[in-house]
Amino acid sequence: MREMRRNRQALSIEECEIILKENTSGVLSVLGDDGYPYGVPLSYVYADGKLFFHSAKAGHKIDAINKNGKASFCVIAQDQVVPEKYTTYFRSVIVFGKARILEDAAEKRASIELLAEKYMPELEAGRMQEIDREFERLCMIELTVEEITGKEAIELTRARQ
Repeated sequence: MREMRRNRQALSIEECEIILKENTSGVLSVLGDDGYPYGVPLSYVYADGKLFFHSAKAGHKIDAINKNGKASFCVIAQDQVVPEKYTTYFRSVIVFGKARILEDAAEKRASIELLAEKYMPELEAGRMQEIDREFERLCMIELTVEEITGKEAIELTRARQ
């Protein structure tokens, strides 16, 4: 993978993982039809060096992953436009890795439970009923992280020093 050009603005792996754990959406990018990039916004959960997404069992994203599992996922943690300075105070993370469709029922169940717990922590009984009801129609995708990079605006870096 490439080295970050402005590495003074790089976030540590720990900071990147905090961003992945605390945020709720990002954009999954895969190699789509006819070699075009395909990016799709998704909810996710990050755990143990992996990202998990739920999906329908068919569609552009699934076809692309089945053809080539290489993917990236981008999360924007901060995006504050500062017009008077002609800049944006941003903080973001990009993950590179390999995506796969989870076929094993136990893996699929564990990953959807993680996702459901993140988005409905106080509704354990209800989320388990929903998982049971939708389980057969549900597809789960796992993105195993090979590299994480994070970057922030230079103004944010300077403010932390």
